[in-house]
Amino acid sequence: MRAEWTKLRTLQSTGWLLLGLAVSTAGIGALTAWSVPTECLAPEAGCREDIARYSLAGVYLGQIAVVVLATLAVTAEYGTQTIKGTLAAEPRRGVVFAAKAGVLIALVAGAGAVGVLGALAAGRPLLIGNGFTTANGYWPLSLGTEPILRAAGGTVLYYLLIALLSYGVGVIVRHTAAALSAVLTALFVLPMLTSLFTGKYAEWILKYSPMTAGLSIQATERLETMLLQPWEGLGLLAAYAGAALLTGAVLFAVRDA
Repeated sequence: MRAEWTKLRTLQSTGWLLLGLAVSTAGIGALTAWSVPTECLAPEAGCREDIARYSLAGVYLGQIAVVVLATLAVTAEYGTQTIKGTLAAEPRRGVVFAAKAGVLIALVAGAGAVGVLGALAAGRPLLIGNGFTTANGYWPLSLGTEPILRAAGGTVLYYLLIALLSYGVGVIVRHTAAALSAVLTALFVLPMLTSLFTGKYAEWILKYSPMTAGLSIQATERLETMLLQPWEGLGLLAAYAGAALLTGAVLFAVRDA
């Protein structure tokens, strides 16, 4: 663990990526909360805004930093071939695999939590100022409210699962550009394919896309209209991450460095 922490800490990109994760989560979340449309505040409008999702919208950009960090955590060593030295010093490959994942999870969890808490702290006064108050029937943007706690905690879990998914893919392909392309395509391109299809095919793609499934955990309004319920969607993302980790772990154990 100390060795893996040292290696990841000394990558020049690590600090910037963690800072980008926290700042983009909080900053874009605050900006989006400030710009929430107020039309639904009128009783006759018959609609409601999901203020939790607006406030946590920074996840869409923040996850890119997570993908890059998690990928570099493994592919940087393959690029420089220092992985051979790592495995010579610690031949137990399962220990190396787990240590890399553990350090990655700790860093992403810390930066992600800071970003999410910052988004809630910045978004709450902005939303109240725009009229999204308990008097108008809206949840207070507070961790003391169960739906908001689920959305906020689920966003941090989403970051962790994206990190593990990216880490697993990085171990499988062992090449930075290829791993980044694979994960970012799965996250961002798959949902875009819905514009090429109609009916049940578009719905199926949207339902099982990793990002749209995982981010259903943020929903606090109109849950009955969702393709997947919040925990179901996050569970599907966990299955994707688990499959990538399992495949990566097997390949890491059996093939040459």
